[in-house]
Amino acid sequence: MTLPVECFFVLSALLFMIGFFGFITRRDLIAMLISVELILNAVDLQFAAVNRLLYPTGNEGMFFTLFSIGVSAAESAVAIAIIISAYRVYHSDAPESIRNLKG
Repeated sequence: MTLPVECFFVLSALLFMIGFFGFITRRDLIAMLISVELILNAVDLQFAAVNRLLYPTGNEGMFFTLFSIGVSAAESAVAIAIIISAYRVYHSDAPESIRNLKG
């Protein structure tokens, strides 16, 4: 038994909305990063679902998804390094405290 593709579209839209809402409402950098990761995971799910819908025997969407996961991992590592560096300087993880990054 396989799920219809529309279920994946709905799940992707739900993940995107949760991530967007979390990014807008959160006030610390780590929670904002997690929200951005939710948005990127929604995009990955959308790549796979569109691939399954348009090209059921092809793997192009899966390769895009794997590439996007790799870029997301690199982005997370760089973002966490920046957050840690900013926390060491400003002693806060709130975005308001690090608006001026001229150091």
